[in-house]
Amino acid sequence: MVSRLILVLGDQLTPTLSALEQANRETDVVVMAEVRGEAGSPKHHPQKIALIFSAMRKFAARLEADGWTVAYARLEDRDNAQTIDGELLRRAEEHGATEVLCTTPGDWRLIQLLDDLPLKVTRLPDTRFISTQEEFEGWAEGRKELRMEFFYREMRRKTGILMDGDKPEGGKWNYDHDNRAPAKADLFQPKVPAFEPDGVTQEVLDLVAREFSDHFGDLDGFDYPTTPEEAQEALDDFIENRFESFGTYQDAMLAGEPHLYHSILSPALNIGLLDPLDLCKRAEAAYRAGKVPLNSAEGFIRQILGWREYVRGIYMMDGPAYTSRNALRHHRDLPWLYWGGETDMACLSEVVRLTKENAYAHHIQRLMVTGNFALLIGADPAQVQEWYLCVYADAFEWVEAPNTAGMSLFADGGMIASKPYAASGNYINRMSDYCAGCAYDVRQKTGDDACPFNLLYWWFLDRHEQRFRKNVRMKTIYATWDRMKDDRKSQVLADAEKFLARLDAGERV
Repeated sequence: MVSRLILVLGDQLTPTLSALEQANRETDVVVMAEVRGEAGSPKHHPQKIALIFSAMRKFAARLEADGWTVAYARLEDRDNAQTIDGELLRRAEEHGATEVLCTTPGDWRLIQLLDDLPLKVTRLPDTRFISTQEEFEGWAEGRKELRMEFFYREMRRKTGILMDGDKPEGGKWNYDHDNRAPAKADLFQPKVPAFEPDGVTQEVLDLVAREFSDHFGDLDGFDYPTTPEEAQEALDDFIENRFESFGTYQDAMLAGEPHLYHSILSPALNIGLLDPLDLCKRAEAAYRAGKVPLNSAEGFIRQILGWREYVRGIYMMDGPAYTSRNALRHHRDLPWLYWGGETDMACLSEVVRLTKENAYAHHIQRLMVTGNFALLIGADPAQVQEWYLCVYADAFEWVEAPNTAGMSLFADGGMIASKPYAASGNYINRMSDYCAGCAYDVRQKTGDDACPFNLLYWWFLDRHEQRFRKNVRMKTIYATWDRMKDDRKSQVLADAEKFLARLDAGERV
């Protein structure tokens, strides 16, 4: 008689997972399942599905080699229930188990699904994060504003990372001001290591090609790390070849360059192949050894020790309602161009193309191109969140929802961002080379040839003037709007409405 079922999800591929730590390999059965209920609803990028399935199969094999009994359902297995709850019920009947032990998922839908099972379910905290949820909520209690910067400082103090006694290394907590240089085209741009699919991965790629061919995204060229060893190799390569320039150019965008100096470690990190605290310590060690400047080390560490921990804390604290927030009351359908429809906007065309090809775009491409456009046109936050969740290999709801609803769309009403991340075409032109090859003119502020971001920026600000005019960080922006002549304002707004009408009609824009 089996004692318990131990659920391991596709983003929990860590040997020290709390559920495995509390389990008994002599009497418990580990349950893992590739199911259509997760891969196909919503329709995730084929490379994301391939990454998770391949890494799951390899993790299950390691567990079995380590003496665990693993009940693993492949997607094509005849008896596969094709849902997580269905598989748990099937395995419970098969093994005579009445109890499930699991690590709490990073998705409120899955948490509710497990809580509703007609079995005894014990959910353990996910200890793979550097901060516990209790620590985060203790920090948040009584604060009027939950700004990441102040949480980040607490995390630096807690871990001692990049600290000089009780002060931050170098005398400042944040070197973001030094991380905003545009990049120039370089024939010798360092390349991200590619991991050739082995037999297990190729089998998964063939499966995904057969079963998920109608999903947005290319499968050709899949080369993500699918084991801890490959992920460590990717980390070593980043530290050796790209980390030095990461900080300075982390906000830069170049046509045809999907990676620049970014680490591309988030997919491996978010499914459990890497440890976040270890990444921070490796980054600090590189700085201490004189291999990378402080702005690169601090910028990388802030993304993990600060931002990643912070958004997870917000998501888990706010509860299931977070994803339905729509503070700005935006309801426009997400345009087809996000799914590969042709557009004359070079920046959007480029970022969507890279997303389709790689299941990846870096944070500024997501925030200031696709996110910025969705914000400015008033796209429905639920549709935008689904898009980000589908198309990126590192997207799981605990990290995707706060980044999208909170950071990109201001849908949470300012819980995360103190002001909306709205920007005109000038920002994209400053940080990229996209505008040089665009059919629109970024210098034009009105007319059919004007950059749509220029028109939509003022249309958005005018539409939400009552909410944002008193925002201290936006006074200068509204002062500029106030100085415009009335006929100029009218022309900008009319041109924006004209553009949106074409967009809504499904015309190429």
